[in-house]
Amino acid sequence: NGGGMNGTSTMMDFLEEPLPGVGTYEDFNTIDWVREKSRDRDRHREITSRSKESTWALIHSVSDAFSGWLLMLLIGLLAGSLAGLIDISAHWMTDLKEGVCLAGFWFNHEHCCWKSNTTFTDRDKCPEWMSWSQLILGHGEGAFAYILNYFMYVIWALLFSLLAVLLVKGFAPYACGSGIPEIKTILSGFIIRGYLGKWTLIIKTITLVLAVSSGLSLGKEGPLVHVACCCGNILCHLFTKYRKNEAKRREVLSAAAAAGVSVAFGAPIGGVLFSLEEVSYYFPLKTLWRSFFAALVAAFTLRSINPFGNSRLVLFYVEFHMPWHLLELVPFILLGIFGGLWGAFFIRSNIAWCRRRKTTKLGKYPVLEVFVVTAITAVLAFPNEYTRMSTSELISELFNDCGILDSSKLCEYVNDFNSTKGDDLPDRAAGPGVYTAMWQLALALIMKVFITIFTFGMKVPSGLFIPSMAVGAIAGRLLGLAVEQLAFYHHDWAIFSGWCSQGADCITPGLYAMVGAAACLGGVTRMTVSLVVIMFELTGGLEYIVPLMAAAMTSKWVADAIGREGIYDAHIRLNGYPFLEAKEEFSHKTLAMDVMRPRRNDPPLTVITQDSMTVEDVETIINETTYSGYPVVVSRESQRLVGFVLRRDLIISIENARKKQDGIVSTSIIYFTDHSPPLPPSSPSMLKLRSILDLSPFTVTDQTPMEIVVDIFRKLGLRQCLVTHNGKLLGIITKKDVLKHIAQLANQDPDSILFN
Repeated sequence: NGGGMNGTSTMMDFLEEPLPGVGTYEDFNTIDWVREKSRDRDRHREITSRSKESTWALIHSVSDAFSGWLLMLLIGLLAGSLAGLIDISAHWMTDLKEGVCLAGFWFNHEHCCWKSNTTFTDRDKCPEWMSWSQLILGHGEGAFAYILNYFMYVIWALLFSLLAVLLVKGFAPYACGSGIPEIKTILSGFIIRGYLGKWTLIIKTITLVLAVSSGLSLGKEGPLVHVACCCGNILCHLFTKYRKNEAKRREVLSAAAAAGVSVAFGAPIGGVLFSLEEVSYYFPLKTLWRSFFAALVAAFTLRSINPFGNSRLVLFYVEFHMPWHLLELVPFILLGIFGGLWGAFFIRSNIAWCRRRKTTKLGKYPVLEVFVVTAITAVLAFPNEYTRMSTSELISELFNDCGILDSSKLCEYVNDFNSTKGDDLPDRAAGPGVYTAMWQLALALIMKVFITIFTFGMKVPSGLFIPSMAVGAIAGRLLGLAVEQLAFYHHDWAIFSGWCSQGADCITPGLYAMVGAAACLGGVTRMTVSLVVIMFELTGGLEYIVPLMAAAMTSKWVADAIGREGIYDAHIRLNGYPFLEAKEEFSHKTLAMDVMRPRRNDPPLTVITQDSMTVEDVETIINETTYSGYPVVVSRESQRLVGFVLRRDLIISIENARKKQDGIVSTSIIYFTDHSPPLPPSSPSMLKLRSILDLSPFTVTDQTPMEIVVDIFRKLGLRQCLVTHNGKLLGIITKKDVLKHIAQLANQDPDSILFN
């Protein structure tokens, strides 16, 4: 009944029909996983019950069940197509720094020389491809030609990088960086509006090509995960159940991340494992299979879009002719130690530089920073052929096992083919070319170790996978060459006598490069299982899983001994994102009452009563506080908990009620009960908001150990829980409070957690 509204008015729940915006979240806030999952279960139950009523309802039920697979297909197709476009464009623009194809300017160096009649050893010197000095001066020899090529290389590099940073700064600031720290945070339930939007996708795709082509020490693999997640987020809007449910959308984004790694490395299985091990917060079994489907579709789409690329199904195909020996585990473990030390050094140095960038004037001039770093990189890179070539080509050459027809400096040994059997070459004395290559690689290693620190985190798309692998591959190849020469000259030593006789092919330097690449990537990212699987899919080397695992685990242990965080977790903490790491254990003996707010001497907890506050009272609370939600209690005196209401839902509901419901004024009573409270007949219309009230907020008692509270936040994905004592409301613990408490116990700055 009217409950005192002049005796004749009919009482109604204003929100019987859902309002646009109710149940959604504000920017830089955390979603309520429990509520989102509950809403999806209710939606599914409703569809299932209706499917028995009519044929149309049954068809709707089937299409709803199939929509997830259709969405995975679309994500795989779009992500694979964009990756193919990026791959082709980056390859062409990288070669454009050195010259142009006369047969067609759109051909890169390799494609330009395909139809050439040059010999195998001179396959890169075809007449159809001309360097800039040949094109401008008519010849490519001499000091002036070298200076002109040098100048053009630097100019193109600066042009590409400046265009990239200006596009990012002007149109999509979120398109910079790797994107994996933010995606990891978003998948944990955080909202960053626009980070996965269409403008970010467009600008990231364009600028990723430019950044990679500029020759900066970065890769496209991490940003491709961001690109794939943008595809997933945009395509989610085609399906209602994903568009309106943030938890369901994050299932899709987990699958999209797997597709991103799949197109980055051609590693569908590794992509799924990477998403499971490194990125995803919530990963149910159905998401596992859908992720694998999306990753497969993306990988095959990439192969279809870019048929002129590597014809094999792996990025760095290797064909080593000799198995590894058990004693070689010693140098492999040494490479693991190097990878762990490099990872810890890189993380500390890069975070220190990024923090300096944020707290000083340096951060105000991103264009100048990109210009200076690109100029230094290009000037240092050109004289050394191993830094001038693209990083992917460098890794491929370092992984290569020398054959008879190889013309690389790394394969210039003192030839003795008397004992050669097919491609199985014996260990030989290193020639002048090998020693020259070793010096050049040593200089390349020093350059990449330091320049990558300043490159990662600039305002251009920048991945870390390939630069880290390059550092490890160089170190591994150098160690492999050293062990090879040691075995050749000292084959009678005890460590070699049993398995490496004179004239035998027993040491494979390319294998050492592969193990070193895995070690350094593991040291930086702290990946283990997914890293080994990605390396296997990258190279096709199934028999080398044990050396890869030994190096990956060693690098992780060494890096963890120096600092617990991988590079992505370190950047999450640097940016103040509210990410609660699921892998870390909480072992401190604190209680919920030690963490909850309000603390002692703080003002009392802000609450809303269930049936005694006016619209004006509630609006005053909203205007005077910045909380994301408010507990609803029976009365201020009893403090008996009724439920929890979100700030955003309150604002939207009151605004719409004022516009559309007659009689709602500032003195109108807001109530959250089933029945309206008794009021005098002259009272204005009341506003019933029970439908936006969460009647089952998660609660703990004040004596609950924080170890259990932290576990609840992790496993249920809570944004807040309420603290009670003997049934009375005492306080509230938010995700931000938990993170601040953990930071404080770890002797870190609790105020570094910036968001809710």
